[in-house]
Amino acid sequence: MAPIMASATCTAPVNIAVIKYWGKRDEQLLLPINDSISVTLSEMYAKTTIVASPEFSKNRLWLNGQEQTFDSPRIINVLQQFRQEVEKCGIKGDVYSWNLHICSENNFPTAAGLASSAAGYACLVYTLATLYGLQDKIELSSIARVGSGSACRSVYGGFVQWQAGKLPNGSDSLAVQLAPSTHWPDMEILILVVSDNRKKVSSTGGMERSVKTSTLIHHRAMQIVPERVEKMRKAIQERDFETFAEITMKDSNQFHAVALDTFPPCVYLNDVSHAIIDLVHRFNAASGKTRIAYTFDAGPNACFYLMRQDVPQVLNLIKRAFPNDRDATPDYVKGVPVVEEPVPEALASEMRLESVGQNLLKYIIHTRVGDGPQILPSSESLLDAAGLPKTA
Repeated sequence: MAPIMASATCTAPVNIAVIKYWGKRDEQLLLPINDSISVTLSEMYAKTTIVASPEFSKNRLWLNGQEQTFDSPRIINVLQQFRQEVEKCGIKGDVYSWNLHICSENNFPTAAGLASSAAGYACLVYTLATLYGLQDKIELSSIARVGSGSACRSVYGGFVQWQAGKLPNGSDSLAVQLAPSTHWPDMEILILVVSDNRKKVSSTGGMERSVKTSTLIHHRAMQIVPERVEKMRKAIQERDFETFAEITMKDSNQFHAVALDTFPPCVYLNDVSHAIIDLVHRFNAASGKTRIAYTFDAGPNACFYLMRQDVPQVLNLIKRAFPNDRDATPDYVKGVPVVEEPVPEALASEMRLESVGQNLLKYIIHTRVGDGPQILPSSESLLDAAGLPKTA
């Protein structure tokens, strides 16, 4: 006789902030000290299967092929918050008391400054909601937030604002979609993976240290970010890339200035990151207009926002500045296919384009502005009929 089970499989995307979230006013509820705005990406995501059954003796969790202990405070917080939301809606049923088997995997490096926790917790929450048929009945961004702050933004596609809120209980700290993925069809993204190693100082630890020791962080949150948020919202609505790019780069720089103003400092950028920043500014200056906007999360990996027409030349620019023995291999440039075009020699000469060094990048990801979480068919499940991970 087949076991009694309920199952769901979903994906949820990475988002990369153009106005950064850094610092919490409440560590337990993960309430931020300032608003943030992000762009949802199309090719980088977490995939999660959750199976509930009265026959499971305990909750179990597998992440990227390895079983984990089911005692993470953040996962427990998410499950508790989810149940509270269900109770608030007056929804009842035995299925909510069944133990869970959760299996999740990312198609990109974990804990390397590429927003893996945002995708992971958004996917956990959306898959839970799908499992119970509650996607449209409860507020998902607030539940995702207690797992990982920026996860609340991955609940939506396109361009998203996380409103910091002011209430102590965090009920007004929610994500809202500013525009769908189709709003700015010409915008594309290149991710330059400098390192896929786990970062030395976690985002959680770095934020906590910054709030305690940095004076710049509070000036940024109170005096700088509110104006930037309004300008960025307008730039997105008007598809004004020049303003979008300037704010994106300045906010990235300021975030890393806060990290350095922290004591002891949190150093997320490395020499290659700084070489990438210099390359972008020289390319934009030689072009006579802003064609690339860079941003860096808490890690050395660069995210470029740019227009579709510029992607072929910028890819060539990257390969010339950072030549790699794997340039011609199929998996060096991942994601959306693109055929590179040579940078005009007059432009290369104007910006003094030359090689920074060999094999300094791991690989490049080409992606676009993407949609929010998606429900997958049962054939895509990561768990088998017994609720255990499928073997390769």
